[in-house]
Amino acid sequence: MALLEQWRSMAYNEDADRNQLQKMWTNYFNEEKGIYIELLKNPSEVVKGTVKELAEKYGVTVMTMTGFLDGANDSLVTPNPIEEMEEDTEVTLEFDLERLYKNMVAAEADWLYNLEEWEPIFDADKRKALYKEQKSSTTIVKGDKVYPNDPCPCGSGKKYKKCCGKN
Repeated sequence: MALLEQWRSMAYNEDADRNQLQKMWTNYFNEEKGIYIELLKNPSEVVKGTVKELAEKYGVTVMTMTGFLDGANDSLVTPNPIEEMEEDTEVTLEFDLERLYKNMVAAEADWLYNLEEWEPIFDADKRKALYKEQKSSTTIVKGDKVYPNDPCPCGSGKKYKKCCGKN
């Protein structure tokens, strides 16, 4: 079974004890935070290695590193082959930093996008702009309501009720 499949069956197990699962996620989030702190200290460095080597480098289990790679994959310049990943699979961590920040915002991971390690990377105004950009990208904006006696939006010059608003 590929590592990703093992990770997902463990992390999203519907039959697992809820307290045990909660404890697992709490530990995972703390370890994830530690990995990001280390990575953001040198944001331009491209980190490479096998899944097992990276797990050892950051002091986490292979399963935790698998979860990290799963979560981080959408923020990479070149995504890793996470679906068929094994312990000896070579992976690369080269982040698109703006995308990473916005993905952290989208995941509502305030413990990650509020890390002080972001401060030298993006100033407060840039972080605020990225935050707003991400939040507004998921906001649905309804168009103005067209009433029966309004001019038809199709541009015909007729009233809406006599044109596109006919039943």
